[in-house]
Amino acid sequence: MSDSNMTSTAEPQPTTSAHRRLVFIDVLRGLALVAMALYHFVWDLEFFGYVAAGTAGTGGWKIFARLIASSFLFLAGYSLVLGQRPRIRFDAFMRRFAKIAGAAAVISIATWFAFPNTFIFFGILHSIAAASLVGLLFLPLPAIVSFVAAAAAFAAPLYLRSAIFDAPYLWWVGLSETIPRSNDYVPLLPWLAPFLLGLGTAKLVHARLMAWLAKRPVNDGKRRLWTKALIFGGRHSLAIYLLHQPLLIGLVYLFSLVSPPTLPDPKQAYRTNCVEACGRGNPAVPCDAFCGCTLDRLVEQNLFDDLNRGKINVNTDERIARIAGQCTMDVQSGD
Repeated sequence: MSDSNMTSTAEPQPTTSAHRRLVFIDVLRGLALVAMALYHFVWDLEFFGYVAAGTAGTGGWKIFARLIASSFLFLAGYSLVLGQRPRIRFDAFMRRFAKIAGAAAVISIATWFAFPNTFIFFGILHSIAAASLVGLLFLPLPAIVSFVAAAAAFAAPLYLRSAIFDAPYLWWVGLSETIPRSNDYVPLLPWLAPFLLGLGTAKLVHARLMAWLAKRPVNDGKRRLWTKALIFGGRHSLAIYLLHQPLLIGLVYLFSLVSPPTLPDPKQAYRTNCVEACGRGNPAVPCDAFCGCTLDRLVEQNLFDDLNRGKINVNTDERIARIAGQCTMDVQSGD
C-alpha cells in the first residue's frame, strides 16, 4: 500500500465509495428511520383525529421525537468525519450539501401549500445542512473542542434568548423569545449540539472501533433479512425521508374513508390545542385559566363556530387579539 493510501491509527479513515460504507452506521441510520416513521404515523393519526389532540407533541412522544432528531444529527456529524477526514473533499461535500439543502427546500415548499400556518421553514434537513457547514470549521480541530462547542450550543437557548431573534428571518438561529409555529422546528441552537457531539465522537473513537471490528469475522453473506432492510434504509435515508410521510398520511387518509374517526368535542379540542400552544410560548399567565377564558368569550361573542371551521385567522383577526388581551388581564388580576 502506498503512503497516499495510509492513515494514522489516531485518525478516522474516510469512506470514498458505497463499498467502503460502514455497515453499523447504516444500521443505526436505518433504526432512526424506523423510529421516525413510527412517530410520524402517530402524528398522522392525531391529524386525522384517531388519537387525542396534542399526543404527538407532549409527554413521552415529545421526548421520543427529540431523541430521533438528535440521533439523525449525531450520525450526520459522525458521517462528516468519515467522509471528510483526513482531507476535506469539497466536491463530495458540496454534492452532499446540495442534495440535503435541495430536499429541505422541497419540504418547505410542499408544507407551505399543505400546512401554510405551520409549514416547515427550518426542520431536520435544514438543520443538518446548516450544521454541516459549521462542522467544516471543526474538522481540523481536536475532539475536545467539538465537545465544548456542543455543550455551549446546548446551553445557548437557556441563557441567550432575546427579542432581537423574534424577527422571522432569524428564527433559524433558535434564540427567539417566542417559539414560532411549525410542524418540524429544529433550529441551529440547540440542535447543533448533537451534530458536534457526533463529530467529536468520530474523531475520538472511530479508529479504535475500526481496529476492533477488523478483528471480528466478516459475515456479510449471513445477514438476516431485517439487518439487510436496515442497511438498505440507511443507504437511502434521504429518499426514504422524503417519501415515507406522504405514503403514511395517504394510507391513513384512505383508512379514514373506510372507518372515519370519532370526532372529539370541539370545545375540549380547542382547550387542549390552546394549552399546548400557550405552553410553547413561555406564557406569563396560567395556560389553563387563559384558555378557559378565551373559550368562554369566543362562545359569548358567537365566534367559536367560525373559528372551529377555519373561517377566522387567529393570527390576523383583531377580535381574537382583543379577546386574548382581555383574558390575559383578567387572569393576571385574578378575575
